[in-house]
Amino acid sequence: MSEYVVVLSIPGLRAKDVEHMPHLAALTAGGDSAPFVADFPAVTWPVQASMLTGKQPAVHGVTANGFYWREKHEVEMWTAWNEVIQAPQIWDILHAHDASLTSAVWFPMLSKGCGADYICMPAPVHNPDGSESLWCYTKPESFYGELRDAYGHFPLKHFWGPLASIASTDWIVDTAIHAARRHQPNFFFIYLPHLDYAAQKDGPDSPRAQAALGELDNAIGRLVAGCNEAYAEHSPLWLAASEYVITEVDHVAYPNRLLRDAGFLKVKQQDDGEHLDCVGSEAWALVDHQFSHVYLQNAEKQFVDRVANVFRGAEGMDEVLVGDDLAKYGLNHQRSGEIVLVSSPRSWQAYYWWLDDAQAPAFSRTVDIHRKPGYDPVELHFDFASKSTPLDASLVKGSHGAPPREEYQRGVLLSSQKGVFAETPLPQTDLADIVLRQFGI
Repeated sequence: MSEYVVVLSIPGLRAKDVEHMPHLAALTAGGDSAPFVADFPAVTWPVQASMLTGKQPAVHGVTANGFYWREKHEVEMWTAWNEVIQAPQIWDILHAHDASLTSAVWFPMLSKGCGADYICMPAPVHNPDGSESLWCYTKPESFYGELRDAYGHFPLKHFWGPLASIASTDWIVDTAIHAARRHQPNFFFIYLPHLDYAAQKDGPDSPRAQAALGELDNAIGRLVAGCNEAYAEHSPLWLAASEYVITEVDHVAYPNRLLRDAGFLKVKQQDDGEHLDCVGSEAWALVDHQFSHVYLQNAEKQFVDRVANVFRGAEGMDEVLVGDDLAKYGLNHQRSGEIVLVSSPRSWQAYYWWLDDAQAPAFSRTVDIHRKPGYDPVELHFDFASKSTPLDASLVKGSHGAPPREEYQRGVLLSSQKGVFAETPLPQTDLADIVLRQFGI
C-alpha cells in the first residue's frame, strides 16, 4: 500500500507509444503494465466518470460529453457540474474511510463542485457581450489567484481548437507541481490532454502525433521530478492510465441528415441559417465522436424500430442499439437516447443536419463547443485565412468512442511499482478499486 497515489489520465496513449516517451518509460520500468479497456462510450466525460467511480454509465449517469435534458428540451455540452455524476467518486470514498485523506483533482471535465479537497479546472467567465474572460474554478476559491500570479492565466486557447498545443498541458503540469508542494494530497488525479489534438486532426501515426509524444513526455518528466520533490521522503505510487485510443478514420456518417431525409428531423429557419428543432423533431441525434444518442418523441417499440431501420445497414454504422441492447454496454440509463448508434472502427459521426452548406447555422463555422449539439473535431482545422471552421468533416483523420474490441483499440495502464494490478486486460472501471486498495479500502 502507499500513502500517496498520483494518477496521470492520458487520452490517446497506446502501449506502443511508451517506447518513444523515455521519461514515462523510466517512471514505469519497474512496475506493472496491462492493456486498459475503455468503457463504451470511450469519450472524455464517460471514461473519466467510469475511472473515478468504478461504475458504468448505467450507474453514474454520464452517457456522453453532454446531455439532452428532456424536460427542458435543452442540450448541455461541456458545462455540467460534478452533481451530474450519480455515484460516489474516489475522493468521496476516501473521505468516508478516513477524513484525513485528502484528494486533488486537476482538470477532469466534470470536477466543478466535486468533493475533492483541491480542484482546478477551466471555467472562463462568459460576459454579456459574448466575450470570455480567462478564469479557472479552484478549491479553495482563492487558489486560482495564486496560480495566476505565479504562472499567468490558464491558456484556454491552447486547450482546444486550432491553437491547441502543449502550452495547456504545461500549465496543468506547472500548477499541479505547485499544488503538490503546497498541499501534498494523498490522491492526485491529473488530466494531461496533449495527445488528443494531433491524433484527431492528422491521424494517430502522423508526424505531428509522433512529435506530440515527445512534447508530452517532457512535461511528464518535469511533473514527476517536481512531485517527487514535493512529496520528499514519501514516494508516491504513479499510475498512467490511457482514457481511450484514437484510431485512424477515413469515413464520416451524418445521422441527423439521415433522419432528416427520412422525415423524422425538423429544422427552424432563422436569419443565420437552419437550426435544429429538438421539440418539433420526432427524432434527432446528439452526436459524439464514434457514437450517437438518438432521442425520440415516441418511445413505443414500433416507432423506435422504424427510426432504427434508418440506420441499419447504413455505411459506417457497426451497431444500432435499442431497448435491452443498451445494457450490453452499461448504457441503460434514462439519459441515454432510445437508440444508440455505434460507428465502425474507421468511421466517425458528424452532427450536421443541413443539406446545403449555405443553410448551415452561423455557429457551425466557429469554434463553439457549447452551442453545437454534438462534438465537432473539424474545429481543429479552423481556417485562419477565412476566419472560419470548414464544413468538410472528411478533414478529420482520427477518432475514438467505439467499443475497443480489437487489441489496437485498447489503451494501457502503467504503474511505477510492481504488484499493483494483474498484467491482464483490465476494464477501465478497475482503476477506482486499484487506487482504493492502496489506502486499505
